[in-house]
Amino acid sequence: MIGELNETQTKNLLSSQVMGRLACSYKRQPYIVPITFTYDGIDIYGQTHEDEKLKIFRKNPNVCFEVDLITDISSWQSVLVFGEFEEIASSLENKVRAILCNRVFSLRTTNVIHKYGHELTTKIEESNWVKPVFFRIKINKLMGYFQKH
Repeated sequence: MIGELNETQTKNLLSSQVMGRLACSYKRQPYIVPITFTYDGIDIYGQTHEDEKLKIFRKNPNVCFEVDLITDISSWQSVLVFGEFEEIASSLENKVRAILCNRVFSLRTTNVIHKYGHELTTKIEESNWVKPVFFRIKINKLMGYFQKH
């Protein structure tokens, strides 16, 4: 049986996941990338760096975002989000960094320690680091679907 998720189920699925796919289009060419994200009940937040997708988002901020929970090929839930890509102003970067660090990066299983939230005893050379660009997706429309066997 295929059906639609209600608003609560749709928002719960978004809140429970941290990996999704962000799609955009430029000059009639679709482009889709996996991202880590967090959902605060209103907007979706993520980070990227200066690259091709960021150039596309800046030229055409209309995006589609998809996240799913797949049990098996005939049992799944999926959410589609239609919205607008918006870079976070530098004055809000620390707030978004904290949200992402608390929700997403805490799930990493590697032994990488992020500078944010940790006491430093030596100076870290940051001149060659790739600087993150934080963003939000302002949601215009949410749609949720499921299949149950």
